[in-house]
Amino acid sequence: MTARQRRHPRWLRVLGPGLITGAADDDPSGIATYSQAGAAFGYGQLWTLALCLPLMISVQEAAARIGNVTGKGLARVTREFYSRRLLTFVVALVVIANTVNIAADISAVGAALNLLVPLPLPLLCILFTALMVVLVVLVPYRRYATVLKVFVVALVAYPVTAFMVAEPWREVLTATVVPRVQWNYDYWFLIVGILGTTISPYMFFWQAGEEVEERELAHDLRMRHRSLHDLRVDTSVGMTMSQLGSWFMMLTTGTVLHGNGVTDIGTAADAAKALEPLVTGFPNAGRWAQAIFATGIIGMGMLGIPVLAGSASYAVSEMFQWREGLARRAREAPGFYAVIVGASLIGLAMTLLGIDPIKFLLLAAVVNGFVAVPLVLLVRQLSTSERVMGAAAGRRLSSTLLLVTFWVMAACALVLLVSLL
Repeated sequence: MTARQRRHPRWLRVLGPGLITGAADDDPSGIATYSQAGAAFGYGQLWTLALCLPLMISVQEAAARIGNVTGKGLARVTREFYSRRLLTFVVALVVIANTVNIAADISAVGAALNLLVPLPLPLLCILFTALMVVLVVLVPYRRYATVLKVFVVALVAYPVTAFMVAEPWREVLTATVVPRVQWNYDYWFLIVGILGTTISPYMFFWQAGEEVEERELAHDLRMRHRSLHDLRVDTSVGMTMSQLGSWFMMLTTGTVLHGNGVTDIGTAADAAKALEPLVTGFPNAGRWAQAIFATGIIGMGMLGIPVLAGSASYAVSEMFQWREGLARRAREAPGFYAVIVGASLIGLAMTLLGIDPIKFLLLAAVVNGFVAVPLVLLVRQLSTSERVMGAAAGRRLSSTLLLVTFWVMAACALVLLVSLL
């Protein structure tokens, strides 16, 4: 082990792309989806998060393993083994969905900031976006990766908020492991939305790309790159933290909002604002709950927006064979950084022009739920192929879990379509 390696605890060296990707899954648009599920159905959809955990671990582990072993991002590997038409279609869907999510996230973070800072909402959105762009473009990757890990702490806001409320823990735990299925369109619309925002295509591209970054960084520092064991630990911890954060969001809004007759919210910031008059128990409890929930939204926006923009940029850059990577400076990879900046500015423009991306949040999540179905199958094909992965090809457990993920997501999408008809 080198002196550079000994500077940080082993757990900090092991936790990286998986931890960041898992936490970024709870971005403000994800918070809105989970909060709406809690408000609309109380504890009725908590079971979906327990179901999703092993599925999202299997998909993210496979995507990460592809990047770690091949040294190439998911889009680049797809281009080498599948048709360019398929790749173009997939990348276009990811870019469009990510840009809408970025717009929604900027709007949600601006609204959350406005709950804490009495400045005009457009100004807060502009300042926040400018900060994001500066961090991504100017801060070196090694430092920026550390910054992203720090923002993971924002997930603590949701268990803290949950424990400020008297929870019926026996009922909650039962609802977590025993499905409460309803056969109506609204219920399944949210189910597919939860699957789409939990097992989301942008996460596949981001984590594979970050594994390539870690591999190249290790090569530059003359260190051994991440082992598959470390990758799996990192991914499992990151996805577990993600689902715990989501579970506490749904729990809190299920208890406080649904329990008080609030069954519809527009944004993640609306969820934070709605908590204030409903949380009681000690002086200013509601105000503290709102502030903590809003702080979590801001922190997760700081983490999620760069991941959304970065994953779109990885996909586009790999499709056009541009030089890519956060480890490179802007002048070394101009196309890569141009996509990041462009996606962020388009998202900001949508917010400032009054286009309400919040209305499209759940729709975008549902679209992701449909798009993820063939992409999960693609990840399975690549990660289990000895021609692509060599000795690191996925074995029976990985292959089976990925196939289960595919069929679960496909079945839920089919039920949604049937309920619509």
